[in-house]
Amino acid sequence: MSLGKSSKIHFALLLVVTVVFIWSVIKPAAYLDWLAEVSPAVVVLIIVIATYNKFRLTTLSYFIIALLSILTFIGGHYTYSEVPLFNWIKDEFDLQRNHYDRFGHFLKGLSAIVIRELLLRNTQLIKGTWLFGITVSMVLAIAALYEIIEWLSTKVSSGGKESKDFLGMQGDQWDAQWDMCLALVGSILALVIFSKLHDKLLKRNEKV
Repeated sequence: MSLGKSSKIHFALLLVVTVVFIWSVIKPAAYLDWLAEVSPAVVVLIIVIATYNKFRLTTLSYFIIALLSILTFIGGHYTYSEVPLFNWIKDEFDLQRNHYDRFGHFLKGLSAIVIRELLLRNTQLIKGTWLFGITVSMVLAIAALYEIIEWLSTKVSSGGKESKDFLGMQGDQWDAQWDMCLALVGSILALVIFSKLHDKLLKRNEKV
């Protein structure tokens, strides 16, 4: 894939993400909850855009960043416990909760590929067990940090509807543990499934 073609793909991804972001900010369920949910994704996108010319990631990494951003914007718009499609799934299969939050944390395991790329290109780590282990550990650490932030949000706020929506426990006392476990499983599967493809894309980046 030539640089021109890859740049067009990256621009298309940015365009899609921008459209979804604009949609998400129009009459969300709660603006405070929306702000809390989408802020991390917006910060990441700003960094990615600002460093695009100096430090260009693989198309796979950009696709993952775009996908996770879109998932975040959707969750921020509706709140994670009220995403319509997953409410339908909940009702259709008589589930006890809306599983969009769980689905999102599982897919956040895909961020392992982005972290893997950053480690390979900026540290002395090489492909192998150490890279795999450190990458998975970093994903799990980020997932745990996010759960701590969610918990702190309920302590510093008044404990109103917005903080409960942000926390998204839906009555499950083990919600944080489930979220971290799913991010862990997702990261392992992402590395197992996509590492070879990622290596090929990394080689193409080196040739550009």
